[in-house]
Amino acid sequence: MEARRETVSGVGDAGGVTLLGKYTMCRLIGQGSFAKVYYAKSVADGTGYAVKVIEKKGLDQGTLPRILREVSVMRRLSHPNIIRLHEVMATKTKIYLVMEHAAGGELFRLSRRGPMKESAARRYFQQLLPALRFCHANGVAHRDLKTHNLLLGRDGTLRVSDFGLSALPEQLTDGLLRTACGTPGYAAPEVVTGKGYDGATADAWSCGAVLFELLAGYPPFADSNLIVLFNKIVNRQFKFPPWFSPAARQVVFRLLDPNPATRITIDRVMTLPWFQKSYRPIDQNRCPSPFFPEQDKCCDATTLTPMNAFHIISLSSGFDLSGIFETGKKTKKRFTTVAPAEEISEQVQRVGSELGYRVENTKQGMVRLSTMTTVVHVEIQQIVPSMYLVEVTPGAPAGGAVPEFEICWKDIKTGLEGLGVQWQNDGI
Repeated sequence: MEARRETVSGVGDAGGVTLLGKYTMCRLIGQGSFAKVYYAKSVADGTGYAVKVIEKKGLDQGTLPRILREVSVMRRLSHPNIIRLHEVMATKTKIYLVMEHAAGGELFRLSRRGPMKESAARRYFQQLLPALRFCHANGVAHRDLKTHNLLLGRDGTLRVSDFGLSALPEQLTDGLLRTACGTPGYAAPEVVTGKGYDGATADAWSCGAVLFELLAGYPPFADSNLIVLFNKIVNRQFKFPPWFSPAARQVVFRLLDPNPATRITIDRVMTLPWFQKSYRPIDQNRCPSPFFPEQDKCCDATTLTPMNAFHIISLSSGFDLSGIFETGKKTKKRFTTVAPAEEISEQVQRVGSELGYRVENTKQGMVRLSTMTTVVHVEIQQIVPSMYLVEVTPGAPAGGAVPEFEICWKDIKTGLEGLGVQWQNDGI
């Protein structure tokens, strides 16, 4: 009986399962790389919740900080247009984040049905910007704003969700953020080029991309080639559909300003006549501040032990580009760097030589490292003028199979640390 109370695994086996005596798991409503989300009802009063179930055994060093960050951020944000965290629980094998259930689904599904009427798009935008202003006032930059992460409540009101890539004040270096993260089509130029950036200003750019998508039915920047996509972002290469009103064009254009110093701020947008039209601010007082309990609640079998989020995760995968660049094959490794191409190539060759590899420049931007049993290909690609993407992939020796790549990679990776890289497959 105890095992059944805890088990929540497959798509079809959750119905009717009681989670730790508090929630009846009803159905699977979403699935990500390291978690499943179920719709559940409170045993006490029947209230519906979304429960994110995370297997502890599947966590790696890149995922742990993301979960901790999401919990920490959601605990400090209490706003009608931000998804609320109800409580955190844990067993020996799983972590459970019990959150407000947004019955209306993702705004993405509406945006991809075609262009919205300007009045409807503005209504969602009038809910998004105050929520972000509240985040920024509390020291939180979202850093992964997109229509997939904007949910709708049962009454159609917007909820900002997924704070796994968000930033807190303690992550600042000289007043700026340094980690390149987010989803490329929505990320600001200063983020994709690896420069230091202000989180609120970068979020403003993403708001411009979201507004364009709502009004157009498709995002402003899209391309299957990542290098082409980054160049479009940096050079603001997009076209307005003819149905955009002049006022809406102006708002989008000023938000999608590649220069963060001249980009319009969220506060300023909220004063524009276009934004103010039919605007009715939500009474923030209707969202109680102490929504989250004084202590997180964690369960270990039948015993409830008070623990904070840090303890939960210690028991135990938005540029964090890992979600963008992952292909499902764990052998390919990638990193970005602002070091010059010549320096990257020289460092790769030096590391290869020191590790005993035969080093060959097969063509411009390509280095081949080989031994009798191992082959490693290193490709250097320019993304934008000040940033390079480096891919490291295994090859098969003549007449042989591809060897265990992970062992070779650890040595190569250690030797490349001096390039000031942002690792993409192993977390940042």
